[in-house]
Amino acid sequence: MKKSVLTRYRVMAYVTGVLLVLLTLGVIAKYVLDMNGAADFTRVVGIAHGWLYVVYLVFAFDLGSKAKWPVGKQLWVLLAGTIPTAAFFVERKVSHELEAKLTEDAPAVAKA
Repeated sequence: MKKSVLTRYRVMAYVTGVLLVLLTLGVIAKYVLDMNGAADFTRVVGIAHGWLYVVYLVFAFDLGSKAKWPVGKQLWVLLAGTIPTAAFFVERKVSHELEAKLTEDAPAVAKA
């Protein structure tokens, strides 16, 4: 597996996580605090999160299939983009696990 597969997953995990936190704050502002402009903010962020979550799903599935994860782990990583702040914790755990694996599999560089 290439490091670029992990990198694009990490980028999309952070983007999805930030948008989901913003969406949660927007929903609180709209329904609990009844703030002006919160409806438009929630609509824009919700649409952005929805489309980018699909990209996150594709990248996370690609990563999971190349890392040969079991189905349960794959589902947890895919669902992490729907739970506020979960994407950050899951991304950190996955990154530590796979970076260690990538360094083990990397060929040794010979010095002249």
